[in-house]
Amino acid sequence: MFDFLFRKGIENFVGVPDSTLKQFISHGLKSKKIIITTREEEAIGISAGMILAKSPTLVFMQNAGFANSLSTITSLIQLYKFPLIFLIGWRGFKKNDAPEHKKIGQIQPKLLKDIGLQTRIINKNNWKKFSSWAINKMKNGDSCALVIPREFID
Repeated sequence: MFDFLFRKGIENFVGVPDSTLKQFISHGLKSKKIIITTREEEAIGISAGMILAKSPTLVFMQNAGFANSLSTITSLIQLYKFPLIFLIGWRGFKKNDAPEHKKIGQIQPKLLKDIGLQTRIINKNNWKKFSSWAINKMKNGDSCALVIPREFID
């Protein structure tokens, strides 16, 4: 998926590590194409600067970090119409996930809908189709989210 997005024009991958995205992040680090940040808002701010420099960017994070960054997304990215792709790991997707993941996992779809961020849930069968959808959204000047359900428990 990382190589596909890179070949389709994403130049920058910025975000906070998440074990749901560990293979994606590991591949990006080996390619020296990922910037790791300490907070999601930091990743979004760096990404906004890259977009101002006409450099297409994707921000990756876990869903708890997405919830933490709602104000930054709505008051910066959406207000000023930055075309940004969010790649979000969906912790709490499985009913038997860790207790700290359950609540945010339950409300994540509603949060995405409430802020009007168009979203596709990806899996091993549809990731290419929905990655292309996200690239097209970005090229049309829109932000969107690709969500990867966490299928395992740490």
